[in-house]
Formats: sequence, C-alpha cells, structure tokens
Amino acid sequence: MNYEILARPSYSMLRVELQPDEKLVTESGAMAWMDSNMNVETTTRGGLLAGLKRKLLSGESFFQNTYSAAGGPASITLAPGPAGDVVALQLDGELFLEKGAFLASTEGIKCDAKFGGLRGFFNEGLFILHCSGRGTLFFNAYGEIQEIEVQGSYTVDNGFAVAWDPSLDYRLTRARRIRSFLFSDQLLLSFSGHGRVWVQSRSSAALANWVHPFRRVRRQKN
Repeated sequence: MNYEILARPSYSMLRVELQPDEKLVTESGAMAWMDSNMNVETTTRGGLLAGLKRKLLSGESFFQNTYSAAGGPASITLAPGPAGDVVALQLDGELFLEKGAFLASTEGIKCDAKFGGLRGFFNEGLFILHCSGRGTLFFNAYGEIQEIEVQGSYTVDNGFAVAWDPSLDYRLTRARRIRSFLFSDQLLLSFSGHGRVWVQSRSSAALANWVHPFRRVRRQKN
C-alpha cells in the first residue's frame, strides 16, 4: 500500500493506492473520488453491537466501508470532515483517539468505543476510541497536528487533544479559574508518564465561542 497526504496542513486529503490483496477500512462518507476498479463493502465491522457503540458512544459512523482493488492497482482519495491535518501512524499496539478523529486504517486495526470520563460540550464526548492492532492508522484533526513527547506531566485543554499513547495516565480536571464557552469551567486533560500526545491547533468549542455573538436571534412577537 502506498499513500500520500495532500494539501496539508489546512485542508488535508489522503490518497491511497491499493494492490489487489490489500484492503482499506474508512469512516463512512470519507471517500471523495476513486478509480472505477475499486470495490467497496459496507458493514458494521464487528457486528451490530460494535456499530452501535461507535455511533452512539463515540460519534463515529455506524457503518464502515472496506475498499479493495479489483484486477490491478486502484487509488482512492479520502477527505475528512474538519478542515485540518491528517496523520499516518504505524501502529503496533494501542492508541486512544478523541471523538471524530478516525479516518481510515488497514485491516489489522480494530477501533472500539471506550469510556473516557466526563467531557464538556461539542466534540468533547463521553467516550473515546480505543484502537489496537498492527498496521497503518490514519487520523484527522481540526487545524494542524503537533506531536508532543511527554516525559513526566503535561496539561492539554480537552478540546485540543486528538490522540495519545496508552502508556500515559490521564485525568480530567476542571480549571475553575478559567472560564470557557457560556461561562462553564474549562476542562483539562492532565497526562502523566512517558508517551506521545497529539494536539490540534484549533478547537471546535473555541470556534463556537467566537461565532456565538454573531448568531441571528429571532425575536418572538407578542
């Protein structure tokens, strides 16, 4: 399998070329264009319960698409929903992903919803994705992605966290002296240990906070 990340970091797209014996699992609706000899199979991947967990608990799609090349090499281009970067990670173990970050993977990787503690509004859901296995994992973000090597302790606003290694312990805390959208306490992820954290340069909650004063208000007539 060959792949290329295009137009990064602001409007990244993922182009993958598959050989006839290779398969690519993608988030539903991510396909932008592909060769005519690319086959697609749509399943819940893991059964009904696994699909429901992804949809209801972690905000991912109920169905996932598995693409394969027929009669020769074929290419497919994927476009994530948010405007931002895409990361390709060679996984041999486990990784935690925030809600909506999964884009695609090779067949040897499985992603399930996992309880991640109390979260706030918008993309900061109650559950995270636990990805495990061996292969190539592609995940996306809103804005540019930065990889941070944690050696000890590190704190990230919950709306900026994208992924992290399971070797890190994490704890959700409220920064009561810092007020965010609608005057609620800011939620922080406090990491400790040794491992990597991927963060995004923009937050959907911060965008909503910026847009909020410009919203159109419909007045009721008495």
